[in-house]
Amino acid sequence: MAVVLGLLAGAVLILFTGNNPFEGYMFLFRGGLMNAERIGNTLATATPLVFTGLSVAFAFKTGLFNIGGAGQMLIGGLCATAVGLTLAWPKPLLLAVIVLASLLGGGLWAALPGFLKARFNVHEVVSTIMMNWVAYWTVFYVVPQYFKGPFLETESQRIPYEASLRVGWLTETFNGSYINLGIFLAIIFVIISAFILDRTTLGYELKAVGYNRDAAEAAGINVNRNVVLSMSIAGALAGLGGATFYVGYASNMQIGVLPSHGFDGIAVSLLGTNSPLGVLGAALFFGVLHTGKGFMNAMTRIPPELADTIIATIIYFAATSVLVERNWDRIMRKRRERSLAKDKPGDAPVETGGTG
Repeated sequence: MAVVLGLLAGAVLILFTGNNPFEGYMFLFRGGLMNAERIGNTLATATPLVFTGLSVAFAFKTGLFNIGGAGQMLIGGLCATAVGLTLAWPKPLLLAVIVLASLLGGGLWAALPGFLKARFNVHEVVSTIMMNWVAYWTVFYVVPQYFKGPFLETESQRIPYEASLRVGWLTETFNGSYINLGIFLAIIFVIISAFILDRTTLGYELKAVGYNRDAAEAAGINVNRNVVLSMSIAGALAGLGGATFYVGYASNMQIGVLPSHGFDGIAVSLLGTNSPLGVLGAALFFGVLHTGKGFMNAMTRIPPELADTIIATIIYFAATSVLVERNWDRIMRKRRERSLAKDKPGDAPVETGGTG
């Protein structure tokens, strides 16, 4: 419903620009899916969104709002870039170390807000936002100081082929697109996240803490440990998103840019109802919109910013889905009550005898 309402609102906006919404949407979706190259670019664009969406969703399950995905992604990308530019190992071994480094970097970066929340009840929204900017300035200093490229101080050296998540057979299959091995990592971690949350004791404890901390503590669950652990796992997922972006989609790391994927992950998680499979579907949908908006603008006079407006509108509708669901439940409950009232037999008439 959120997607449909968002697309309808976008159609109205397209009409206001003097264009045909059917034509606009046709070019928008064709731009993301019309050939192998564009499908590959869509998957490459969606890959970091899968990880940041999983990061937000995992924290939500424990009742935490991880708004620090951008900083965790930056640190994960910095760790991946540092390893890739420092070690000259064979590609399979180097990629394994890069993935591990980004996972640990993002996880440790998010562990601090988790500890502050568990130990001192510092609100995670405040601490993760602050950590975003600490990560931003850390990258701003480290990249020019230790990994500066040959031409510009604002970017790192180019990632060598051995350290890149791009591989020749995958690039050739999708006609030179930006697709990389990160898409397979994303699918693997969607499955792992779903398994942890739905099939393990750890997942049960994390969700119990999210539903009711007092009840979970009364049941013997270590609430503080699970808060720190949840934030660490969320940060590790965002850190992996940084690796897939900076050594997969991109060819180097630039300073002065706070990646929007961390905030887009909130939208992906909302639209995916905080479930791993839902996050995968939402990220792919957003990937189509991001990849196709340039083609839509090239073929029509519709500005590409309109696609971002459509995404924002979908987010608003997804955020109000709880209200829609409550109103729908109220309507259905009243209908059931009226139906039961009609089916209930009335009181039998009381016969009174006459007096002689």
